[in-house]
Amino acid sequence: MGFTIGGIRDMRSASRRRGRAAESTTVAEYTGLWGWDVAPGARAVRGAGGTRECSCGTTGCPSPGAHPLPHAKTVPAGSTLDDAAAVWASAPGATVLLPVGRAFDVLDVGEAAGRHALVRLERMGLPLGPVTGTPDGRAQFFVAPGAAAELPHLLYRMGWDDAELDLRCLGAGEHITAPPSDLGGLGPVRWLRPPTLDTADQPPHARLLLGTLAYVCHRSGT
Repeated sequence: MGFTIGGIRDMRSASRRRGRAAESTTVAEYTGLWGWDVAPGARAVRGAGGTRECSCGTTGCPSPGAHPLPHAKTVPAGSTLDDAAAVWASAPGATVLLPVGRAFDVLDVGEAAGRHALVRLERMGLPLGPVTGTPDGRAQFFVAPGAAAELPHLLYRMGWDDAELDLRCLGAGEHITAPPSDLGGLGPVRWLRPPTLDTADQPPHARLLLGTLAYVCHRSGT
C-alpha cells in the first residue's frame, strides 16, 4: 500500500519534530499504511443553552458532528503526511471520517452483541477485519465491499430474513467516524479490534461473520 512500518514510524517522528497535529498523523496512517480514503468531518459544538449544534453551520443539522464537511477535500489512499496536513490545515478541528463502500463495508450491531460475537468468532478461528466501538453503543465490523447490497439475500439464505435483528450494513455513500475522533459530541470512537497489514485491505466477506452476528443479536434480543 505504499508505506512500510518503518516509513510510518518516520512519519510519526517527523510529525513530532515539526509539531504537526495528531489528526494529520492519524490520517496519514490510515491512507498510507491501511490504504483507506479519509474525509474531513464536521464536529459537534455547544450552542446557546448547551444545545448540541454542528460545525457545518446548518441550522437543525440532522447529524451534528457525524458527516463530511461540505466542499472538504477527501484525502485519497496512499497520501503522505504532508498531503494529510495540507487538507487538515484547511479544515482545522475536523473529525476523521472513513468513506464506506470503497475498501470496505460495515456490519453494524449493538456493542454488547458485537463483543459477544467477537469472542465466538475468534474461538471458531474465522477471519476478522477491523472492528470499532462507538460511544453510542455500536460495534462496527469491517467486511468486504458489496456487503450492503448482498445483505437481504444473505439473511434470506441463512434463514434470518424474518427475524427482528438490530443489525444493518453500511455501504457506498456512507461514512463512519474513525478512532480516535469524537462522534457527535458523545465521545471518542475506539478500536475493539485494530487494523493490521493483513486485514486492512482484505476484510472478510460478510457471509463469514453474518451467521454468528445474527445469532448473537437474536439471542440478546437486540
